[in-house]
Amino acid sequence: MEFDTLVLGAGIVGVSAALQLQARDLGVCIVDRDEPGSGTSFGNAGLIERSSVIPYAFPRGFGRLLRYAMNGEPDVRYEPAFLPRIAGWLFRYWRNSNAQNLRKATAAMLPLVERCVEEHDALVARAQLEALVSSRGWIELYRDRDALAAGQREARALDGYGLDFDLLDARALRALEPGLKDTVAGGVHWNDPKTVRDPGALVRGYAALFERGGGRIVRGDARTLTRDGSTWFVQTREGTVCAKDVVLALGADSAEVYEPLGYRVPLAVKRGYHLHYRAPEGVMPQRPLCDVAGGYVLAPMNAGIRLTTGIEFAAPAAPANRVQLQRAEAIARTLFDLGEPIEAEPWLGRRPCLPDMCPVIGPAPHHPGLWFDFGHAHHGLTLGPVTGRLIADLVTGAKPFTDPAPYSVARFS
Repeated sequence: MEFDTLVLGAGIVGVSAALQLQARDLGVCIVDRDEPGSGTSFGNAGLIERSSVIPYAFPRGFGRLLRYAMNGEPDVRYEPAFLPRIAGWLFRYWRNSNAQNLRKATAAMLPLVERCVEEHDALVARAQLEALVSSRGWIELYRDRDALAAGQREARALDGYGLDFDLLDARALRALEPGLKDTVAGGVHWNDPKTVRDPGALVRGYAALFERGGGRIVRGDARTLTRDGSTWFVQTREGTVCAKDVVLALGADSAEVYEPLGYRVPLAVKRGYHLHYRAPEGVMPQRPLCDVAGGYVLAPMNAGIRLTTGIEFAAPAAPANRVQLQRAEAIARTLFDLGEPIEAEPWLGRRPCLPDMCPVIGPAPHHPGLWFDFGHAHHGLTLGPVTGRLIADLVTGAKPFTDPAPYSVARFS
């Protein structure tokens, strides 16, 4: 089966890239071992995060580093046996999080963040998925007045980015979210982001839109990727598929394809969990609620109240560990009356992260026709459609809407 382009990966990043390429009149085939939206795209907090103009940096303060070293915090946890394997990567992350490098990363990511909502809006309208998306924004919660004052100062410091937000005291916060207990001091309501009540369903809806447009989605193993002349081949359950161009969008699994080709990219995994809880007496949060100190989010989902955790550093294939989820749940219950868990076991996902806080988007320098689109860290759902537009611009030779140089894989050579 011959196509113009193969997209390896059926998560939000791959499906979005396929839709953007299809919009340029290319014949596109998506290849994945699993169904669309069943990987990491399935298990996030549902944020299309227009307000995250500053990348998530490594903590620099000695006090915070010491607390994390004790490994008892709810927002970041590590497996001690895994720490030596990731220590070098963490050092690079820490080094890239100084003030100068963080400004550089912020400038690089801003053109993508600024377009994230409008690119989703266009796809949501075409796929008729408006029922899944809310325009109520999300709220950062603070549990004490000092933390609230600091958080609101940080919000005001972002005035230059043109963001729409409201500073809330305890009364205003509970007026918006009546289910919250009186243990909250206040918060920041970010109005620009949109939120999704079922991220997996959103990706499946985008995939269905792609198929209605004539695209193909087949089951196959991206590790079978080979090249003969100027043509790339992948083996699938439906036979061999081939194309002149291939987009690698496998998130945390991308290394299984690029490493055998000789590329060395410092891609690491931040693991994260979610579990759904029943909403007691119909009291559902009206928008996602982020406990800043706890590092978790309570998000209203079609399946119930989804509690998503912060970061766990452990071997990507290691079994799930409930420690971090239990810590977050214990704190969350002091803020909101969660009902009983709906699932017996938590969901575990793997966020593909790079130490300079920017994804890899662009051509593979030593393999014509191979394109990279991975490393979106915490913002795969947010950035999938906009990075899909950028990769489609590059594949087709169109003028890109922003300079792609900051995302080039050559920065790691």
